[in-house]
This record gives sequence, C-alpha cells and structure tokens, in this order.
Amino acid sequence: MKSALEAIRAAAHEQLQNTADLKDLEEIRIKFLGKKGELTAILKQMGKLTPEERPVMGQLANEVRAFIEEELATRQKALQEAATKEKLRQETLDVTMPGKTRSLGHKHPLTLVLDEVKEIFIGMGFDIVQGPEVELDYYNFEALNLPKDHPARDTQDTFYITDNILLRTQTSPMQVRTMEQRKPPLRIIAPGRVYRSDAVDATHSPVFHQIEGLVVDKGITMADLKGCLEAIVKRLYGQDAVVRFRPHHFPFTEPSAEVDIQCFGCHGEGCRLCKGEGWIEILGCGMVHPKVLSNCGIDPEVYSGFAFGIGLERLVMGRYSIDDLRLFYENDLRFLEQF
Repeated sequence: MKSALEAIRAAAHEQLQNTADLKDLEEIRIKFLGKKGELTAILKQMGKLTPEERPVMGQLANEVRAFIEEELATRQKALQEAATKEKLRQETLDVTMPGKTRSLGHKHPLTLVLDEVKEIFIGMGFDIVQGPEVELDYYNFEALNLPKDHPARDTQDTFYITDNILLRTQTSPMQVRTMEQRKPPLRIIAPGRVYRSDAVDATHSPVFHQIEGLVVDKGITMADLKGCLEAIVKRLYGQDAVVRFRPHHFPFTEPSAEVDIQCFGCHGEGCRLCKGEGWIEILGCGMVHPKVLSNCGIDPEVYSGFAFGIGLERLVMGRYSIDDLRLFYENDLRFLEQF
C-alpha cells in the first residue's frame, strides 16, 4: 500500500506539471481525488491492514492527498494567471493608432441655398418670419382674396383635414398673419414647407418649399418688385442670368406676373427639364391686392406693396444644375455627398 501511495503521488505530480489548461486539470483532480479516484480506491483497502499499520498508512494517505491538493491549487493559479495574460495580450489596444474616422453629416443642398437666400434678404433689410404648416382656410384662401368657388380651393389640389383646416398650399398666409400683427413699413420673407396634390415628376412634388416675400410701405411700385427680384436672381446665378417676367393672374396680387429663368439644362433650346420651352418658372409675384391690404387693416389708399413666392427646389436645381427634383427627397448618399 505504501508503494501504491508513493506511485500515486509521483504520477499526480508528473501529470499536473504537464497539464496545459484548466479542463485537463479538473480531469486530473477527478482521476486521483474523486469518489472513484485512485486515492479513494486505496483508502478502501485500509480495513485489510493490521491495527498497527492503519495509523501509519492513514497519515501517509493524508500527506499524499494534501500534496495533490496543494499541487492542484498551485497549478490552477498558474494556469489562470497565464490565461489572464493571454486575454490581456489579445485585447491590448495600441493607443498610438489613429481612431476610425467617422463621416460627419452636412447641410442638405436645400438648406445650403435657403441659408444663402436668407443672408441676401437680411442684407436687403428683410426680417424672417415663420408660420404653421397646418393652416386655417381663412389665412390660406379667404383673406388672400380667394372666394369659396375658386379652383385653387378644389380638394383635388389641396390636402384638407377638415372643412376649415388644411395643409397650407403656399407660404402666403404669412403675409396676412404678419400684416395683422405688425403695421407698415413691412419687409419680410417667410420660408417653409408647403403641400399640394401634385403628381411626382422631375419638377413637381406634393411636398416642396416656398419662400414668401412681402414689402409694404408708402410709394411701393412694380419697378421696386422687378428690381428686387432681378437682384436676387443675379446674386444666386450670376450677373449673366437671363430672367423674364410674364403677365399672370393671382387673386391676391394685381397686377401679377410669373418670373422664369432660362433653362439651365438646355440654355433656352428646349429639353425634358423645361418641357421643351427653354424656360423654367421659379416664382409668382405681383402688387398686393388692395382688398388683401384692407382685410389686414391697412389702408390701400396710403400704402402699397408687393409680394412674391419663390420655389426653393427650383432655385437649387438651377444653382447646381440638377435636372430632377426627386433627388432632394430620396436620401441617396451618392447624391448628397456631392454637397
């Protein structure tokens, strides 16, 4: 029995020194110290010994058990430390390496041009005002001299929420709201999103942006309107930009006009973008109708004014030679990253 115990001690020592991971270490513990292990099998034979031999063999068996347990603990500690070092080595960060560059967002082309337009108008003494996109029928139509039976109030062109509430079809309601709250002289622009029931194509969208302008003071004439708009267009497109004014009709202005710029796709020759006309409409304008002034409590015998509504998308298309309005809303990074 003494020889067997010494053999167990030697075998356990050798195997523990050669074990490479914690899983093998557990297998060795079970092999020698488990309920069916080699040391347990030896101890079961203690009953065969004489009374004199039992204490001696018992003490030796305890020494062997203590030796194996100490070796197990020492080897376990060493393996755990080695595993920790290896994990740290694999997870080590080189703090001197450059970090991953994250792409930063930037302004949308519509915002870029809108900011520039704002700066131009601010330099000309205009204030910037904002208004609700969900508007009352009164401000969107009635106060602007559009009677109940006017075609522009048809449900096929306007997104009605109730009979009296709608998504604004223009930023012109800000004319009325501003004139109700402030008295002349007035010089404001009102940029914002508007909604119309239009079919989507290269130059139309059911959601787009307008920049409404209004000037009211004594002695304002059509010449002031024409000079203001020509200055804006030339600031945006260069001094060689070609502009034309066409007589038109709007219920809230009299006289009225539409303003076109020469097509930036074909330069007047006719193409898909301008639908063969060589010109692209960018805004409507005119002298504020006397009835609109009266509706807002301003005496048309004393004051006059002009108003205009610029389509922001078409300004941007001309500025960057973009031939399809839909590109602004598709969120294609290949397009947006160019700005």
